[in-house]
Amino acid sequence: MNTAPKRTILVSGASIAGPALAYWLHRYGFAVTVVEKAAALRGGGYPIDIRGTAVEAVRRMGVLPRLRDAHVGVRRISFVDAEGRPIADLRPEALSGGEEGHDLEIPRGELAEILYGAIRDDVELLFNDSIATLHDHDGGVDVTFRGGARRTFDLVIGADGIHSHTRGLAFGPEESYHRYLGHSFAGFTMPNHLGLAHEGRTWNVPGRTAVLYAPRGGDRVHAFLSFLRPDPPLDAFRDSAAQRDLVAGTFAGYAWEIPRMVAALRDSDDLFFDVVSQIHMPRWSTGRVALVGDAAYAPSFFSGQGSSLALVGAYVLAGELAAGPDHADAYERYERTLRSFVEMNQALATEGSASLSPRTPEDLARRNQALRDPSPVLNSTGRHAHSALALPGYDAA
Repeated sequence: MNTAPKRTILVSGASIAGPALAYWLHRYGFAVTVVEKAAALRGGGYPIDIRGTAVEAVRRMGVLPRLRDAHVGVRRISFVDAEGRPIADLRPEALSGGEEGHDLEIPRGELAEILYGAIRDDVELLFNDSIATLHDHDGGVDVTFRGGARRTFDLVIGADGIHSHTRGLAFGPEESYHRYLGHSFAGFTMPNHLGLAHEGRTWNVPGRTAVLYAPRGGDRVHAFLSFLRPDPPLDAFRDSAAQRDLVAGTFAGYAWEIPRMVAALRDSDDLFFDVVSQIHMPRWSTGRVALVGDAAYAPSFFSGQGSSLALVGAYVLAGELAAGPDHADAYERYERTLRSFVEMNQALATEGSASLSPRTPEDLARRNQALRDPSPVLNSTGRHAHSALALPGYDAA
């Protein structure tokens, strides 16, 4: 009988990458602790995609049937001009390069709940807390939590998103790795004035995009206002009023549903404001600390692949850690396996930006002409990139 103590791993973040990683680590016999700064599991949020290789990752987790039940099944994306006149209707797969009948679109909160359900009885979960300090040494990683507790773990994995606090502690300031893609955006919910159901509607003028998205139906829709800006609006990040003023001013004077959207933005209690950006790092690990998902390689929502990369990355990282006792070798194999797959999917953001947010009048005219093609696939490389990695097999999978 093997009586050696289990290796202990702290995972920071309980959104998507964190619970997926915790699931696989527990399955391989690690003692796992997940720490999450929120007081409880975060519900709500807009729908997110699981495509290509990531579908196989969730199948191996055993949660694919539940995810298929939660699939929203959006049927069309409509595009309108500056005055709201129709341009074209497309299947969502024409934009994403996705595969109808195979890929999934799940409300973020429902995906988080399903992943949480797969680990809640098997791993230690610490809500309303976070890492305050890390000290990496030959014997482990000494962690001080914001709540005051002090513990030592064999390894620490940051799965805490694009603005990862773990990355800041272990690798330094975000500015070294953050790549701004030239757009800022606001997301919120608002009344469904147009009666949309299982569809989205997209409005553009050069450098500005508005989207109303109703993945199922009902009296509320997801609203997005995105705009081109040469420099990130750093002054607005910590000031909700400044965010509302910036977005409202940027969209002042336009037609279609824009006035209603701006009014809803002003009154919103669920506003999310950020810039469209990616994370590019020369290495995803240092010492005993590693990163996974958006913390390591956020591809931006223009790629549509953030959640898929998180799920695949969690599977591969856990499998490599289980393959041998040397964490440094495992981290090297994790990067070697995933690096080209990540880079291919990050590159999709360029095509996604051209399709959803044309920058100039010429770009917009070319995009609209492409939409009028009888069978457009605007993100032509998407399907290949989504499935470019053959998921490795590990003993416990």
